[in-house]
Amino acid sequence: MRQTLDFLLNDWLQVNRLNQCERFAEHSAETFAAVLDTCERIARDKFAPVNRITDTQEPHFDGERVHLPEGTLEALNAYVASGMLAASQDHELGGMQLPCVIEMAANAFFSKADVSIGAYAMLTSGNANLLMAHGTAQQREVFAHAQFAGRWLGTMCLSEPQAGSSLSDIATRATPDGEGFADDPLGPRYRLKGNKMWISGGEHELRENIVHLVLAKIPGPDGQLIPGAKGISLFIVPKRMVTAEGQLSGERNDVALAGLNHKLGFRGTSNCLLNFGEGQFLPGGKAGAVGYLVGQPGEGLKCMFHMMNEARIGVGLGAAMLGYAGYEASLTYARQRPQGRALGVSGKDASQPQRPIIEHADVKRMLLAQKSYVEGALALALLCARLVDEQHTGTPEAAQEVRLVLEVLIPIVKSWPSEWCLEANSLAIQVLGGYGYTRDFPVEQYWRDNRLNMIHEGTHGIHGLDLLGRKVVMQGGQALMALAARVNRTVEAAMQQPGLDELGNALAAALARLGRATKQAWSSGQADEALANATPYLQAFGHVVLAWVWLDVALAAELQSGQGSDFAQGKRAACRYFFVYELPKIDAWLGVVGSREALCKDMPEAWF
Repeated sequence: MRQTLDFLLNDWLQVNRLNQCERFAEHSAETFAAVLDTCERIARDKFAPVNRITDTQEPHFDGERVHLPEGTLEALNAYVASGMLAASQDHELGGMQLPCVIEMAANAFFSKADVSIGAYAMLTSGNANLLMAHGTAQQREVFAHAQFAGRWLGTMCLSEPQAGSSLSDIATRATPDGEGFADDPLGPRYRLKGNKMWISGGEHELRENIVHLVLAKIPGPDGQLIPGAKGISLFIVPKRMVTAEGQLSGERNDVALAGLNHKLGFRGTSNCLLNFGEGQFLPGGKAGAVGYLVGQPGEGLKCMFHMMNEARIGVGLGAAMLGYAGYEASLTYARQRPQGRALGVSGKDASQPQRPIIEHADVKRMLLAQKSYVEGALALALLCARLVDEQHTGTPEAAQEVRLVLEVLIPIVKSWPSEWCLEANSLAIQVLGGYGYTRDFPVEQYWRDNRLNMIHEGTHGIHGLDLLGRKVVMQGGQALMALAARVNRTVEAAMQQPGLDELGNALAAALARLGRATKQAWSSGQADEALANATPYLQAFGHVVLAWVWLDVALAAELQSGQGSDFAQGKRAACRYFFVYELPKIDAWLGVVGSREALCKDMPEAWF
């Protein structure tokens, strides 16, 4: 994996050019490599050895505290000591001012080694980054800085038992905490009451405090909650109360564990149902969880979505790395496992020795599929992280163009790796056959861990609706046109390379087909008709994007590694596999989109 990662960063994305930006000027190829080396070592030495333990020793609650799997604390301590929690922050905060693309690449090692421990760190970084963008100076000083230093950990509390993806239907209530509530140094102080579900890292004792970021609604003048998303605000709700100077007060906030969820995968991460304001604890002598308003009332989703782009890139990257882990395990197995014999003119000769299964065409097909999925997904995630850096450091005109491209790529970078790297994990099990279905080999765990990624940070259905219903039609289709311009530049470059020119033609035709289907979907002007097949549209769009990524990667491999090297030939073979075996699938997906097939929309419930 490291050779591919280095190639994608240095030869394809040319991250050395980022050093020309003032913010990254102190970095070099050597400092980037040193960060990757350090994270690769920690992941290998501290995370990977406990991956099976964190899967088999699920967190459990004894009535007083949550017990986590053996090795969790030691691995997390090593991560904190590396400084990666504050990797992208200013030097003054103890950060390294790393570009997003290097930070993501470095964290990829942890996702591959033990995704359940890495989740605590990812949530904490995202929490603190949000507070740096939207919190007050005091909130940044007390809550964000403590998380960057690794003294406290963080969560995101969005979903509720009755409102999963439908955040506008949340019912958690936040009321002003008496007179003078607006004058608290930590921010306007409210009392929260409600329940939050699926909260990863919601309760543990890895650190002395947990900083919950909680979505809740402030009642209107009539005492009723405001319907819809406009009424949602964001609050900091610490597990343990703190002073204005950031010291623990010794008092427990009214946040209580109602139960642990028992999951298919990601088992090492505690996943909780939390009760806020149930009166189990009485901060300040009364019931109600104390929360401090972040930003303005009613702007909770705006604040929360600030961190969603990078969070969704992180989910896609995590899915890619779990797929990569399965690919490497099945590749090693296929090279070592003897089974079957060569077919001759008169059939098999039983007197001949068995061949390694990697010599069989169908096993090569499964390995090539995995390679095309996981390396393509890794490239896509790194590309999006690189675009985040360009958006933050480019000229206003360049940043605007990048913003548009990211608008349409974010739903893809989250959803495509989540679906197709899960398929890679399934193929890894298939390569191992019956052994793959046992817990004696790790490939079944990779599949279970990866299955979560199609659900969290937005399901496929949500992202399909977002892509077709909003992103590709916003501002008269400018975002789609901005992406198409980049795709066409790759097509033009491929037309100059013998052997890649036919793939360039295929990509151009696929892009045109996607554009036609987009127009056909909306030709009636009826949203329910256009969006009835939003998920097939998302799948087709993703395949066109991955074909573009693979063609661009293949061009870089041709130029940088030489046509004859095994490394370059492997990239070219994976690219060709994707174009020959995968890209043709878009015709079926776009067929129902373009015709506005009404079956799923109109199917009566009784017919089921």
